[in-house]
Amino acid sequence: MKKLIVAGTLVLVGFLGANAQSKIGYINTEELINVMPEADKANGELQTYQGALVQQGNEYLQEFNEKDSIFNADSAKMTPAIKDFKRKDLIELYQKVQGWNQTMQQMLNQKQQALLKPIHDKALDVIKTVAKENGFTYIIDASALIVSPPGDDILPLVKKKMGIAATKTAPTTAPGQ
Repeated sequence: MKKLIVAGTLVLVGFLGANAQSKIGYINTEELINVMPEADKANGELQTYQGALVQQGNEYLQEFNEKDSIFNADSAKMTPAIKDFKRKDLIELYQKVQGWNQTMQQMLNQKQQALLKPIHDKALDVIKTVAKENGFTYIIDASALIVSPPGDDILPLVKKKMGIAATKTAPTTAPGQ
């Protein structure tokens, strides 16, 4: 039993010793992505795409309003069968207009994910490279932390590695300090 306790104590001391040598860094990935030139380009493309989707929705609405006006003006002259057909057509178009906002939001989200994924991947690759080059064992996203042990902010190192000029920002402190 004593051997088991001694072995357990040695393992615990070894683990704590290894942890004491860990170098912890942090980075605000959202801030990094916002200063990447690729993000500006992606945001521009996303705004253009959103504008096109809004325009399409406006065209659906305009088409509905025109057909509705024509139906209201001419419905007295229509046979019941044609009136039912036109009414069903209007209902389908109305549902299309009503569902367009949801469809547009889904399409916008898909486009955003497609545009931002390569940017996120590039940022992650550079963060990993900087961490390895500077001997960091752990890199934590600062925006997700409430309390943490002190660490080094690697944002300036990552910006330098990416060739992004340092910008004046409000001084930040390590998470948990």
